[in-house]
Amino acid sequence: MFDSQAVLAHLRAQQDSMTALLTDLVQMETPSTDAASQAPILARLRDEFEAIGLRVRLLPGRTSGGHLYAGPAQRARGGQAQLMLGHCDTVWPLGTLATMPLAREENRLRGPGVYDMKAGLVEMIYALKALAELSLEPEVAPLCFINSDEEIGSRESTRYVRALAQCVDRVMVLEPSLGPEGLIKTARKGVGRFTVTVRGKAAHAGLDPGAGASAILELSHVIQKLFELNDPEHGTSVNVGVIDGGIRPNMVAPESRAIIDVRVQTQADAERIEHAIHNLDAATPGVSLEIDGAIGRPPMERTESNQQLWRVAQTLAGEIDLALGQGVAGGGSDGNTTSLYTATLDGMGAVGDGAHANHEFIYLDQLPVRCALLALLLLAPPLKPHSTGGAK
Repeated sequence: MFDSQAVLAHLRAQQDSMTALLTDLVQMETPSTDAASQAPILARLRDEFEAIGLRVRLLPGRTSGGHLYAGPAQRARGGQAQLMLGHCDTVWPLGTLATMPLAREENRLRGPGVYDMKAGLVEMIYALKALAELSLEPEVAPLCFINSDEEIGSRESTRYVRALAQCVDRVMVLEPSLGPEGLIKTARKGVGRFTVTVRGKAAHAGLDPGAGASAILELSHVIQKLFELNDPEHGTSVNVGVIDGGIRPNMVAPESRAIIDVRVQTQADAERIEHAIHNLDAATPGVSLEIDGAIGRPPMERTESNQQLWRVAQTLAGEIDLALGQGVAGGGSDGNTTSLYTATLDGMGAVGDGAHANHEFIYLDQLPVRCALLALLLLAPPLKPHSTGGAK
């Protein structure tokens, strides 16, 4: 048995140390699109995990900055495992610290990437440190995976995430929590991107407009059809965010294009919207449509296993006097992938605000509290018998 309040007290005493590590990580600028920028932070994280006694592998990337996998140096063959999942890349370009410097304002720490999601990486490390320092050994072996391409769709790392999810009892995603209440994300919308290219026929707009077929006219029809797919009541959004087309004002446009962002709450909606977009028909004579894209991140739904893990987290939160709520996030994460295979809780990271925004910050006093909750979840018994695998 373990004393939940003792775990919390131990981590509250580490708040300054946690803040110092977080400060170091934020000062390492790590944009997803700059592979070389990931090397310093991955090296620092490797050192931190190795200091706890974990065995670390740095996995090279082809176009990304690579990824980190860590687990116990010695692990019982065939024993159950659980996964802590996070990313070290941010949306902020190199040089952002010059105009958006790291700053502490009483209980807030501001800076690029502090909330999304370098504070979550600190939680991951300190939860493991607390268990080691308090001589508490989880029944389910903790594994860690940190990628460097999550903010650009995890195209390289998804294969690792998927493989790990299929062989663990549960996954805790250290993305930031939801809203000022620090809600756990027990559901996330699926995310898709589509491109519709319209090909028409050029003609002189003054001399012979009838000889042409306007790609821009057709695109206007397409956009209206796309917006008709919106269903806010059921959490479906179809947004035409970028359009372009045409060559000159005095020419009938031979080509135009739209880029569409799609968010859906269920897999059924994902399939329905994907089918509708790929089956759009041209309304303008003489034009054709070329449609590319798909739902890249499936929805994270409130599966039975996800809710089982949520109930465990809620009970443990009560033991440290933390009122824990659950919510639905509009954006996707790697939790969308893991939820297909095993129980997943997302938003286990920092409490704050401003992901991808200039006011990004976390509440420092919540850092040890959320870390304590993570540590207690690591100590929880398995959710399912080992022989049943990771299916939801």
